[in-house]
Formats: sequence, structure tokens, C-alpha cells
Amino acid sequence: MLNVIESLPDNLLSLPAPELYTVLPGPTLVHLRGRSEPAVFVCVLLHGNEHTGWDAIRKLLGEYSGKELPRSLSVFIGNLEAARYNKRFLEGQPDFNRIWSGGNSPEQRMMQQICDEMKNRGVYISIDVHNNTGKNPHYACVNKTQNEFLQVATLFSRTVVYFIRPEGVQSMAFSVFCPAVTVECGTSGETSGTKHVCEFIDACLHLSEIPTRAVDIHDLDLYHTVAVVKIPEKYSFGFDHKKNDLQFDEKIEYYNFRELPEGTAIASVRYGIKQPLDIRNEQGNQVSNEYFSVDNGKLLSHKRVIPAMITLNTEIIRKDCLCYLMEYYHLP
Repeated sequence: MLNVIESLPDNLLSLPAPELYTVLPGPTLVHLRGRSEPAVFVCVLLHGNEHTGWDAIRKLLGEYSGKELPRSLSVFIGNLEAARYNKRFLEGQPDFNRIWSGGNSPEQRMMQQICDEMKNRGVYISIDVHNNTGKNPHYACVNKTQNEFLQVATLFSRTVVYFIRPEGVQSMAFSVFCPAVTVECGTSGETSGTKHVCEFIDACLHLSEIPTRAVDIHDLDLYHTVAVVKIPEKYSFGFDHKKNDLQFDEKIEYYNFRELPEGTAIASVRYGIKQPLDIRNEQGNQVSNEYFSVDNGKLLSHKRVIPAMITLNTEIIRKDCLCYLMEYYHLP
């Protein structure tokens, strides 16, 4: 299933993400040689509607046209079929960023092949590039809080999120053998996100060594994801003032990365519904009532929480989640 190449096909960099399928036969791992080894590894288009990673690679390699890369670069170009239709993933496909923890499907075996090959080649830094659909700052995510991981993450942003759920993500698989980060760079198609990611990858290519000292506390805003919030299929929801079981304020995405006081109302709830959310903690346990409850038709926060990745995109909410809940994280 995996196409492995050592050079870029002619005119590939001229193609936007939805047209890559016309040249590449499927998911493709590209190895490009530079002055130093081992390579920086970059994942793009694990979600087909998140184009910034590919746009940043196009920009970066265009700037190095005719010049040697300062360090070798390996790029995995993921779900081309979903990118063709500008979808996160297609019906019948798995989510390409939930299948890196093993398994026997063709897609899971492909991800294991990538892990094995890159581990054998050696990897300097792993970068997985994503977009989100809500109003969020650019931020980095790590699955370990070791100094090397945080040093790389803060090259992208002082805002860093530590998480261990969901499992099966690319960064978690690679974190076993190299510093691995996920970067969230705003809405797909924004030039600011493309520029930011391009500069970040270039900075990683120029690193002669990864610092092992602790990141200065004044240079880091560290959060810990403690729960994921989903809406059960049986409940209707929306942001359009129609009669839904769960009616959110259309400005709710402005709550991202803001601490909400206890008692904050985030939605109106149809009479008779006692708990319209499915909230799971890091252990997968149901904790909905610890965070939100219904009072007089309003969905109120039970404690101080910091949401992230709230989106108004109903398709994304159904396929993934409404948001994640975070707390401030203090390093020992």
C-alpha cells in the first residue's frame, strides 16, 4: 500500500493537495538526502482536509530548489484520496491519525512499515502537521514532557499541550524512538500557518543538536489534556438557533484556550435531557458529571476548565469530537 521514493516526481510541488492523486499512486514516503543525518520526518495530509503541511513542504522545497538541504528530510504524504475530496477521511476509511498503534488492516500495516523503516534509518525529529476548524492559536502537542520534546515544541510555539489520549496517533508511535511533536497551525489554507510551519521545519533542519536542558518556565505555557468531549449520536445539536436537543452559542469557539469559570453556560438543553455529553478521561472512564451538568435548561460547567479545538463544523464533531478539556500543567 505504501509508495516509497527517493526523489520528487516532476511538477509534484506545483500541485495543491486535492490534485496529488493524479501523480502519486497512493500514500507516499519520500526520502530526500541532505548534508546531515539522521533525517527530520514530517507527516502531512493524515487528514485530507488539512492542507497546511503539504503547502509548507511545497514552500520549503521550493526555497531549496537547486540547493542542498541542511539535513535529510523524509516526508509521509498521507490520505490522498481524502485530500482529493477535501475530507478528513472517506466513508469506509479509517482515520489515518488513529491507526499507528498496530493492527492487521492494510492501513495499520502501512503505518507500522513507516515506523519500522524510519526507526531503522534513524530519525532526528518527528513532526506531524495538522489544522483545526475552530478559532485556536498555533500550538504544539507532545506525548512526553522530556526536555528534548519540549525544546522542539517551543521552537514552534510557547503554547504546548501534553496529551496521552487519543491513542494511535503518529506522534505517540514515534515518541518511542525520537522527539516527536504535533503542530496545530490554524485553519487550512491560511498563509500565516503555511509560513509558520515552513519556518519551523527549516529551523529543525538547521539544528546541530537538540538541547537537553529544561525549557525556561517563562518561555512555556504548558497544558495537559484531561478529557475528550463527544456528543452521543442520539442527540441533535447545532449553532443555528434551530430546535435541537443541544443548542450551542455560535461564539463558543472563542472559548478555546480560555479558562472558563465554574457555572459558565455553554449551551441550551431540551427539557428532559439530564446529560447530553459523553466525556471520557485519560483512562477512558465516563466523567461527564464531573465537568458539566444541566440546570434549568442550561448546560453549565461544574469546575474551572480550559477547552481546546472547539469547532462549529458539525461533520468534524460527529467524526471526532466537540472539544478537549485541559488543565494547566506544572513540571516537577
